[in-house]
Amino acid sequence: MPERTVRRSLPVVGAHDRLSGLDAGFLALERVETPMHIGSLVVLEGAPFFDAGGRFRLADVRNLVASRLHRIPRFRQRPMAVPLDLGRPVWVDDGRFDIGYHVRLTALPAPGDHHQLEALFERVQAQMLDRSRPLWELWFVEGLVGGEVGLILKTHHALVDGISGVDVATVLFDLEPDPPATVPPDWLPRPPPTPVRLLADTVAEDVAAMAHVGRVVAGAVQFPQRAAARLGEVARGVATVAEDRLFAPRLSINRPVGRNRRFRGVRIPLADVKEVRAAFGGTVNDVVLAGVSGGLARLLTARGELRDDTVLKVCCPVSVRADDEHLALGNKVSALIVPVAVGDPDPVGRLASVRATTEGLKERRQAVGASALVGLTDFMAPTLLHLGARLAHRQSFFNVICTNVPGPQIPLYCLGARVREAYPMVPLSRNLGVGIAILSYCGSLHVGVLADRDAVDDVDVLADGIAAAFAELRDAARVASGPPSGPPVSSPA
Repeated sequence: MPERTVRRSLPVVGAHDRLSGLDAGFLALERVETPMHIGSLVVLEGAPFFDAGGRFRLADVRNLVASRLHRIPRFRQRPMAVPLDLGRPVWVDDGRFDIGYHVRLTALPAPGDHHQLEALFERVQAQMLDRSRPLWELWFVEGLVGGEVGLILKTHHALVDGISGVDVATVLFDLEPDPPATVPPDWLPRPPPTPVRLLADTVAEDVAAMAHVGRVVAGAVQFPQRAAARLGEVARGVATVAEDRLFAPRLSINRPVGRNRRFRGVRIPLADVKEVRAAFGGTVNDVVLAGVSGGLARLLTARGELRDDTVLKVCCPVSVRADDEHLALGNKVSALIVPVAVGDPDPVGRLASVRATTEGLKERRQAVGASALVGLTDFMAPTLLHLGARLAHRQSFFNVICTNVPGPQIPLYCLGARVREAYPMVPLSRNLGVGIAILSYCGSLHVGVLADRDAVDDVDVLADGIAAAFAELRDAARVASGPPSGPPVSSPA
């Protein structure tokens, strides 16, 4: 059933949601060379998407997506700027919302192989989202070899972080092939505030924010020991960033990026990762980071940049989203900046180093310090926020971003078609030529490697190196575990 939209003039009821400082920062970071959206490349079974005449069921797909949007209202809203840029933008309903604009269909020429799908993904993801509309797009792709269907997702980072992105995916996808039909409620778009009203609301919120700061200061005076303890915790967390060395080494992957991208997907059995963890300890994230660092070591070796003492700094986003914030949009993230000894030729030694480093950073609460600094952006004037965004593009504290998102370990479906593969994508910033995103789904780690086409034209070396590094760790784990103990178990006749 198509979504029903009712339009009539109504007064604004209640305040419009304002972007947080971090969400507004992602908008400020955006340039034509650095689109700030996250994405995914999904491969699904093809048959359910086609009718008896072989035509793609585009209308059915659009109706399906539209029927779920009441669960994620932000997907029908767009950002509205404050006059004179005197405050952070607000989210307003898009009165001209058109599901046909956001859910699109395209096709690959023959033979329609996976490399062609990745090339299409690169071109689509290189384009910025239109800020005059809700900041997301879905591109369905027919013409794949074997009759499969591709799906390219784009969602602005101001709208979702990686964790909530998975939550949104579980709304748009189903947990069973034939779920019960749902009738969406009528949607009544609220008219946006007038510029004068928006400006007045902004001033009022600024006054309220200053009052809040005053209460915090008063509380610190009243309870100085508690305030000092909290400040000390934050300071210790921030100080860990400067340990060893403050700045990351400058490498060929840290040059200003252009407008074009390369993308490769790598699939790693999750059982292999768990086997490595069981043999050597640590967490799944530790094993993932060790495998990724092994791929980066191979890339630097091919470029003649790897030395025995080379230590990369890897930024690892960390979710600080509470359990009761399921499906809440916006960003609730902090970060760990992890020094990784990629120059160590021993994969087990590299894993041990990663494990020791991450345990130390967690004990010293680096993510707490980073989260506190991010929280300060809510009190920044827009001019400072834009300045901060420009400085962030020029940051020299880490070399690469690597985010690992736990996904569902049960099959997902869209219109009855099973999701077979799902490779995530994290955006690049001006001097970060490589971004690595990992999503676990249905027994596999799906690694998405995005790179600037000019700075990292050898992205295949990195992708193949990541696969080889995980295989090397798995083989080492099997050697360390030794042969199975006890007599062999015979199969029943």
